[in-house]
Amino acid sequence: MLLPEQATALILGVVEGLTEFIPVSSTGHLIVVGNLLGMQGDAANLFDIVIQLGAILAVCWEFRRKLIGTVLDLPSHTEARRFVANVVLACIPAGLLGLLFGKAIKAHLFAPVPVAIALFVGGLVILLVEHRNRRVARQREADNLVGSGARVISLNQMSAVDAIKVGVAQCFALIPGTSRSGATIIGGMLFGLDRKVATEFSFYVAIPLLFAATLYELLKARAGLTGDSAAVLAIGLIAAFVSGLICVRWLMRFVSSHDFRAFAWYRIAFGGVILATAYAGVVEW
Repeated sequence: MLLPEQATALILGVVEGLTEFIPVSSTGHLIVVGNLLGMQGDAANLFDIVIQLGAILAVCWEFRRKLIGTVLDLPSHTEARRFVANVVLACIPAGLLGLLFGKAIKAHLFAPVPVAIALFVGGLVILLVEHRNRRVARQREADNLVGSGARVISLNQMSAVDAIKVGVAQCFALIPGTSRSGATIIGGMLFGLDRKVATEFSFYVAIPLLFAATLYELLKARAGLTGDSAAVLAIGLIAAFVSGLICVRWLMRFVSSHDFRAFAWYRIAFGGVILATAYAGVVEW
């Protein structure tokens, strides 16, 4: 039987894995669920770092053939070098802003109510973008045109400018509740990327960015890594890896035939519940 701390680790690990790569904000969910389960403070920060690593490893495993092939092709293939350069370029804006403003953001915005506002606003943005996409699709259908009309329909067609634009969009994800994957995917779609291309690119961008952030935070919090916490951290990491792997595989199938309106309404409902309960005093967030 799981002990209370282990059960909490399992729950939060699953939450991280299921929400890291869909446009609903894993950080926002961890803040809210952690608050409800009493997982707060330095221990919670360290735990969030470790389970994030589990989610990243899930992406590395799912796309291992692409990643290994790209590394092997770097010396001789222009496409491989361009792909790596685009990933690096997309990571730079958020990486720089995170270093400059990370402490201030954590001090003022890492709380359920700011997260709820970001969830609500982000949901509205997704609805607006999807409304625009449906309008374009109807017009193309009326004109007897084939395809979504996206300018970039494969990763190999992405330019350096496309990568930088996606990177700028990703900066909004520094606000907890916005969603890193949501910012990159929706931003990519606004800039002309096909939905599936934007989704896949968001996975690849997550690997170096989240690895760097995780290692940086682990170095700062290394004093909290003790033998007593090893079991709890391991449970959370494994739970995040397994649930993250399931989510990544599901999402790639989902985007082939669905838009993101369901996620938008979920964000609005979830954010609305948090704001309503906070205003009514039902829950002391």
